[in-house]
Amino acid sequence: MTGMGDTMASSSFTIINAAAVLPDGILEDCLVRCADGRIAEIKAGAPSAMADGCIVDGHGGLLVPGFIDLHTHGARGHLASDSREELEAMSAALARYGVTGFLPSVCTLGDPGEDLLRMRELSRAKSPGAAILGFLLEGHFLALTGAIPSLPGGQSLAQVRALIEACSPYKAVFAISPEVPGICNLIPAMAAPGVPVFLTHTAATWRQTEEAIAAGARHATHFYDVFPYPGDRETGVRGCGAVEAVMADRSVTVDFILDGEHVEPIAVKMALQCKGPDKVCLITDANVNAGMPPGRYPSLGGYHVDVLHDGGPARIAEDGPIPGALSGSGLTMDRAVRNAMRLLGLDLAQAVRMASANPAAVLGLSKSKGSILEGYDADLVMLDRELNVELCWTGGVCRYDGRVARG
Repeated sequence: MTGMGDTMASSSFTIINAAAVLPDGILEDCLVRCADGRIAEIKAGAPSAMADGCIVDGHGGLLVPGFIDLHTHGARGHLASDSREELEAMSAALARYGVTGFLPSVCTLGDPGEDLLRMRELSRAKSPGAAILGFLLEGHFLALTGAIPSLPGGQSLAQVRALIEACSPYKAVFAISPEVPGICNLIPAMAAPGVPVFLTHTAATWRQTEEAIAAGARHATHFYDVFPYPGDRETGVRGCGAVEAVMADRSVTVDFILDGEHVEPIAVKMALQCKGPDKVCLITDANVNAGMPPGRYPSLGGYHVDVLHDGGPARIAEDGPIPGALSGSGLTMDRAVRNAMRLLGLDLAQAVRMASANPAAVLGLSKSKGSILEGYDADLVMLDRELNVELCWTGGVCRYDGRVARG
């Protein structure tokens, strides 16, 4: 039986002695054979004869599809927007948390020309760990700043096309606010098969939100965060806005920062009831502090953030514009999955679905990623029974080996 070091350079291997979380249930004591970066075979039981290539013993662990983070800014001291090198370091770091694909979120610099220069540089990045699946452009077409330092004006079709070109060969995923003037004329140019348009940072009316959805916006990111309540219409009559319009439309998917502070768990439970089990995703919206101990860290916008407890959110320090305000989370995707079970009472299969199959569907990748199925990409994560990441493969190549890290 060969060691894990052999799989660092190989995309062909066989996993045995693990329970696989499949779309239709958990297959105990299974065999999963991977070849040329894809899942070639799934069956119950140990191999009848020694398989070719590397054998990976799961030691009774849980094999799950790789996690896909639709919205994250940083991890382990790295910020995606700082440079191509920092983005690549972030890609490598994310694999230790079971992430096999992600959308690095890049906030606007407030100047369209500078935004284009930065995206041209970042689009040269490779993926030494988790695969870069596109860029989430946050701030370029928003109405509310949240923790983003400044927002540009004068949004145009030419700007949309220039940003799409600057992000190439990666997808440009636009985050928009429905109340931005003329946005419904721009959404059709932003949307394409497998390229969703995200709703966020909005105080839009329900009518404005419905119009944006009709124009092609199909996903709401860090839902409930920077979606302010519009206020009572009159005494005793509750107002309705973007949140209600999103909840009412089954075609719109949503994601949540499930760290226990960004959103009350009851809101996530409500979304699961309204949307169904396949339309709700987990994200991190992680800042630079994700995976790091409590402390003070330099952050987006040139100010610092404070992290008070392990896995806790980043809060703007005294040198920032709104001291104490939320500025991203300290979540990692494996922690988000554990939180979904602890805070929502979900079983493992549903929690994993919200971190893998559901976000894959948002990105139009549900026929190749997000599930353990024959023919799918070998994006796989081995968890121990406490749901800690032991091994992570992207495209069949081992990008993190926690067993080696522990010595």
